[in-house]
Amino acid sequence: MQRPGRIKTEADLREGAAVLVTRDARFGPILQAVGPLPLRQRPDGFGALAAAIVGQQVSTAAAAAILGRLEAAGLTEEAALAVAPDEALRACGLSRPKMRYLRALAEARLDYDALREVSTEAVVATLTAQPGIGRWTAEIYAKFALGHADVFAAGDLALQVAAERAFALPERPSERALRDMAEAWSPVRAVAARALWAYYGLDRKGEGMP
Repeated sequence: MQRPGRIKTEADLREGAAVLVTRDARFGPILQAVGPLPLRQRPDGFGALAAAIVGQQVSTAAAAAILGRLEAAGLTEEAALAVAPDEALRACGLSRPKMRYLRALAEARLDYDALREVSTEAVVATLTAQPGIGRWTAEIYAKFALGHADVFAAGDLALQVAAERAFALPERPSERALRDMAEAWSPVRAVAARALWAYYGLDRKGEGMP
């Protein structure tokens, strides 16, 4: 990998997948079934976190529509969002709690450059201190915006369902149980997550492993 503990390229993913199979041979058939894993890299910074907040508990289409209206209104930068009146934000489709969360994030003026250099635990601690950002959102940010290789969002329902089906578990694992299981996949837990997400998509189409 081009940086220790980072996944930034397709080559990093392939290298991580090879390591993953040495940690847990059950991933061999999963990786063979799903094919090349998607990188899903996103730009980091305020915009990525703001989009995550907007997307909470709404459909992908609804979130995209709200983000489009915010952009059209010139309300995607920290300075503008921090002072935007309720009426302007409501007109974009934001609920009152999300207005509060976005303003708080804008006013916090986080050092996003510094977040690129710290551990996953430090990223999660910094982000979850902000209103409206939970552990799942912080871990997704660390994984896809910062490229952390050893982060696993165990609270993700799709990962829990995929683990249950891929590993023939007696029941869907809890967040704690899945987090404990994922310890064995370190230092490439983010690759394991991508593999399980891909398997979840395949399984929903009825094309999972025999």
